[in-house]
Amino acid sequence: MAEESSETLHALGAALAARDGSAFLNTAEAIHYADLAAAYEALENDDDREFFLRTLGPERCPDVLADLPEGLVAKALQVFTPAQQRELLAEIPDDDRVDILQAVSDDTRRRLLGLLEKDEEELTRSLLKYGEETAGGRMTTQIGRLSADCSVQEALDTLRNQLEDTETLTRIFLVDARDRLVGKVRLRDLAFSDHGTPLREIMQPAELSILATADQEEAANMISKYDLAALPVVDEQARLLGVITPDDAIEILEEESTEDIEKSAGLTGETNEVTYLHTPIATHFRRRFIWLLGLAFLAMASGYVMLRFEGVLNGAFLLALFLPMVIATGGNTGGQAATMVIRAMALGELEPGHSAKVAWKELRLGLLLGLILGGSTTLVSVVLLPAFQAPLPPGISFMEFGLAVGTALAAQVTASTLIGSLLPLMARSANLDPAVIAAPAITTVVDVTGMVIYFTIARAFLGL
Repeated sequence: MAEESSETLHALGAALAARDGSAFLNTAEAIHYADLAAAYEALENDDDREFFLRTLGPERCPDVLADLPEGLVAKALQVFTPAQQRELLAEIPDDDRVDILQAVSDDTRRRLLGLLEKDEEELTRSLLKYGEETAGGRMTTQIGRLSADCSVQEALDTLRNQLEDTETLTRIFLVDARDRLVGKVRLRDLAFSDHGTPLREIMQPAELSILATADQEEAANMISKYDLAALPVVDEQARLLGVITPDDAIEILEEESTEDIEKSAGLTGETNEVTYLHTPIATHFRRRFIWLLGLAFLAMASGYVMLRFEGVLNGAFLLALFLPMVIATGGNTGGQAATMVIRAMALGELEPGHSAKVAWKELRLGLLLGLILGGSTTLVSVVLLPAFQAPLPPGISFMEFGLAVGTALAAQVTASTLIGSLLPLMARSANLDPAVIAAPAITTVVDVTGMVIYFTIARAFLGL
């Protein structure tokens, strides 16, 4: 199947290169819109992209356009005339239309809104008032909606009239006279029930819903946790506004995961939906430079620590052999602890009041890891260093040296584990993104604290 798909995409590329519109259209009919969007994104020539869209036309482009990264949407729309843009926007589901309009400039958004029919414009404006990363900003209003007071026959008649304008009938939601959500039914419940049966007798209670102003990640997590076919979105009066579907949840979780990964790596700015190879070098530079500059200056503190403990290092230069290991191990354990805590926070497992429990748990874990790693290092120092005739100052035995290094490593691992677990919690309490206080920042902080711990313990144990 993958081989067949590759051949089809190759044929599409050949038709595009030959500017054979008929062959291009015939081939495109056999390709999923997501693959067409990926093929369009991979094009680097503006003429190729223009031919791609013009040949598909506004009647075939809605799904492709909705699947493009935000950075390519505005330019893609410019290929079409205002009349074609009106036709294209009318065919796009309301939630995808809102996503597209959120990706363009204010002037372009106002112009495109003016192309819509009055009812579509009012609906789109009502959805645009919700933030891009809220449940309301991701919901679709094209749903099966029925009055809870009607019968099965009345429900089927209503749904038959709504069929063309409904995105999903997996779950059909019931509302009262004030549009408040009261229950839900499945299409098969309607199909296999007596036509005179009131819906209230066969409906299931709508136990789960989410406010339109809630964060989109919360909505996606609810769909994943409770295995929902559709999550109702309501306002403060419990009035049904729309739903979020599993395909939306997958996109949300992918976006949030990408954002967390990039922030944990010290990348600033908005998450980029354009693929890595098609992201301009200037964009990569802007997103990486600020963090790297800040961390570079912060790392100067490590040099200051080295300068302050120069006498200790000169007194037993063999300490330099274990310094990278102690620092790196601290960074690794701190990063592990931070990753676990950030993941637990993202999944909603940790509340603000859990800081003490996290600290106690990670302190014990860090101590256990530190004792084992420190003991292993002491053993290596006592056994291997004499075999290699490693130089030590007079009056210092290999046992004393090994105990100093092992104790320093144990203290560093314990401290780093505690720091790595608490920094994300502290960031959240200060209304900062915990993902930002991850790998780069923790590594730099732990480097400085680790050097202080290492040289302080070495000086105390070895009398330097």
